[in-house]
Amino acid sequence: MLSNSIIECFKMRTWQNEWLNWYAEHRRDLAWRNTKDPYAIWVSEVILQQTRVDQGTDYYHRFLDRFPTVSHLANAPEKDVLKCWEGLGYYSRARNMHHAAGQIVATHGGQLPADRDALLALKGVGPYTAHAVASIAFGLPYAVVDGNVSRVLSRLFLITDDIATGKGHKRIEQQALEILDHRDPGTWNQAVMELGALVCTPVNPRCGDCPVSGICKAYIKGMTDELPVKSPKKKPRDRFFNYLVWEDPGGIHLTKRTTKDIWQNLYEFPLWESDQPVSGPEELIEAMPSYFRSGKEKIIDHTSITHILTHQRIHAVFCHVQSDRVIKQPGIERIERDSPVAWPVHRLVQQYLVKLGFIF
Repeated sequence: MLSNSIIECFKMRTWQNEWLNWYAEHRRDLAWRNTKDPYAIWVSEVILQQTRVDQGTDYYHRFLDRFPTVSHLANAPEKDVLKCWEGLGYYSRARNMHHAAGQIVATHGGQLPADRDALLALKGVGPYTAHAVASIAFGLPYAVVDGNVSRVLSRLFLITDDIATGKGHKRIEQQALEILDHRDPGTWNQAVMELGALVCTPVNPRCGDCPVSGICKAYIKGMTDELPVKSPKKKPRDRFFNYLVWEDPGGIHLTKRTTKDIWQNLYEFPLWESDQPVSGPEELIEAMPSYFRSGKEKIIDHTSITHILTHQRIHAVFCHVQSDRVIKQPGIERIERDSPVAWPVHRLVQQYLVKLGFIF
């Protein structure tokens, strides 16, 4: 007579196979699924952490074309890396990858290490990225947990802990490891994530198309809409950015954003951040360094844009001024209208430059 543990193991293997068969039939044909190159897989996982697949695909190809190996990335100027990342957001990902590439060249001969702890020692690499690369590129038995996985497992096993808390996340991690298919952990991890992306969606999950709905506790109890439990996000804080778009015969001025803040090391127009909205362009110009003020500037545009980030709401004002005075100051770069913008800028500045007719 078979023991209960053997019977349970047999049942799990059965629905694992059904899940993998579903993945083989329905998975999206994504470029990074057609390679075992650890570097390419790493790049894709970093891009997709905060980016939709449809947006991230072009960046993935562009990034690998520009930096085809770890060594190419490590040896590139940071400015070029940020320029390639331009418009993708969450620029710390690019800066961390650049730094980590240097670590890989210095410590691992330019090859990503096939070791979880060594991967975790790289700048910007946390458990999710380390486990994804370790399992997909090297076949190591580590479970991946992202938003899709958390949602799938919360419903499948009726986990009612808040997944935004340490306790809830730990339960998801333990459950993910318990059901990990050690025959091919990389494919299994992708199958779980894909089910969350295509079927077990946040709203209106397609339970009728799910290969494991028969064992899904939330589906059986009619609780799919109640899971996962996740505490609401904090209200974003408001910030007021006042940009002076200074255009003189030499071009439009850009300065490097060097503070450890959003958009670090990207370029933007001279900025004054205020505690509240400014009264008008004159107040903005008055707040700028004295070399911008001569009394002969011509204000040709004054535009407001609200830019929403994950934890911040940026209320930006652009005051476009034309002057016949050429200003030369340390730290100022210039861009000309008839040349592509070579400096990496963030989305907010890019939008305004496109409005002015600049080429990217």
